[in-house]
Amino acid sequence: MATENKTDPAEATGTDVVTRFAPSPTGFLHIGGARTALFNWLFARHHGGKFLLRIEDTDRARSTEAAIDAILDGMRWLDLDWDGDAVFQFARAGRHAEVAQELLAKGAAYRCYLTQDELAAMRAEAQEKRVPFRVRSPWRDRDDGDPAAPHVIRLRAPQDGAATIRDRVQGEVTVQNAELDDFILLRSDGTPTYMLSVVVDDNDMGVTHVIRGDDHLNNAFRQRALIHAMDWREPVYAHVPLIHGADGAKLSKRHGALGVDAYRDELGYLPEAVNNYLLRLGWGHGDAEIISREQAIEWFDLAHVGRSPSRFDFKKLENLNGHYIREADDARLAGLVAPRVERRIGRPLDDAEHAVLVRAMDALKPRAKTLDEIAEGALFLFETLPLQVDEKAAGLLRDAPEGLLADATERLRALTGWNAEDIEAAVRETSESAGVGLGKLAQPLRAALTGRSVSPGIFDVLLLLGRDASLARLDAAHNFPAGA
Repeated sequence: MATENKTDPAEATGTDVVTRFAPSPTGFLHIGGARTALFNWLFARHHGGKFLLRIEDTDRARSTEAAIDAILDGMRWLDLDWDGDAVFQFARAGRHAEVAQELLAKGAAYRCYLTQDELAAMRAEAQEKRVPFRVRSPWRDRDDGDPAAPHVIRLRAPQDGAATIRDRVQGEVTVQNAELDDFILLRSDGTPTYMLSVVVDDNDMGVTHVIRGDDHLNNAFRQRALIHAMDWREPVYAHVPLIHGADGAKLSKRHGALGVDAYRDELGYLPEAVNNYLLRLGWGHGDAEIISREQAIEWFDLAHVGRSPSRFDFKKLENLNGHYIREADDARLAGLVAPRVERRIGRPLDDAEHAVLVRAMDALKPRAKTLDEIAEGALFLFETLPLQVDEKAAGLLRDAPEGLLADATERLRALTGWNAEDIEAAVRETSESAGVGLGKLAQPLRAALTGRSVSPGIFDVLLLLGRDASLARLDAAHNFPAGA
């Protein structure tokens, strides 16, 4: 049962604070893992302490170099820099085994010779009695086994009384020691288990605060028993509720449980938007929604991390991304959009086209919520004649008053300069001369120039395309209604 949060009087503060992010390289950097990394990074940076990265690659069968690269790439994209070199857990296996032997020597661990058949019988008995399976090894109080025979080394966990963790998010949580079992430290082949490795590495790396998902809360009690057996300092725990989908179910791929790289490459989000969204997913500072990196570092604390699961909402993320797109530097934005445009048109942009793309950002980004939307909006700039005209645009061309496009074309052709002021004057003069509203002219003009019914403002379109391309497209569109 949890009560109010309490602060450990021995808790590290200031530059003594050390946090860590410890992903397993068995896949991409999950969006939930990215939030865990962000919270650890912010807590360390807020205090002026250290943020460490540990790759928990002890599962050799599932750990891959590709996954390690994806994790490091995702961390760098989110600008979550770590202090020092990344630590690879498998490389420290000798140190982990050394601690297990030390526990064995001091009587805090024991050799267990239970066979797989005996363990299976114990598990079956627990199922039959409908009680949780807890290993109660008869070897706990025996020392007559043959060290040369196959065995594992188990922790001699406390069995009486209760253990209490004063978690900075969950509050005070107590578990009866009888619920814990004597978990394995070293397997029969001498390799250390995850539970042992985590505790040894956290101690050796000087980790003061363990901030992670609340699915690890039960592990904390088992790890605590090992910490006390070694007489090490217990870190401060903060177990953050997991992220759920919009429907309240556990987050899955259909909710958005994708790799961070997918948010960048497939969905077209900016890292500052993802960071801002993940920060607000379970933590808050008053009514603030748009939070800069500097503000996040200044304001972040564990006291304002909520205890309830957060719900992933793509609409909110898109809105945030739209805000950051509007705030982004045009040259940087064009650099991110260019590869998306090139994939669509099937060729690289030359320097002149890239310069046009930079100039187009001011017109394209106000209504866009993703980089892909900007790329789609920019395609008209790089298409060649004859234009591909969509159905709505074709309708606008067919319905245009006779001679209207031709009149606009000639007025534009007569311009001695090609600037925003002169372009606008020519278009307005055309609409006034024809006795139609500006919108009635802008719509078929847009269709003729872009092949679409939606684009940036018509004056921006003409200016960005330039004189030659604009006039060529208008000339090509004059006979469209008759030939369609």
